[in-house]
Amino acid sequence: MKNEYRIPVIDMKATGQRIAQLRKERNLSVRDLQEIFGFTSPQAIYKWQWGESLPEIENLLLLAEIFETSVESILVTDGRDAFSVDRVNRIPE
Repeated sequence: MKNEYRIPVIDMKATGQRIAQLRKERNLSVRDLQEIFGFTSPQAIYKWQWGESLPEIENLLLLAEIFETSVESILVTDGRDAFSVDRVNRIPE
């Protein structure tokens, strides 16, 4: 028996735009986020917004808390073709 799965791929540019949008909706500046995260410079936040990097999982969880949303609503994924996996090869639960 085979199962079909979609491979989610994070669209970094669109995710960055989403982070910027959510930040602005909360009336937060980049400097505000810098202070919340305790970063010495705002560079990491700019890189997130420009789609050059993604927040580490702990930072992503904090962003979700700050923006009062879910991690899934911050990450923008690009749907990929489905692929089949033989159930026999799956790790037992």
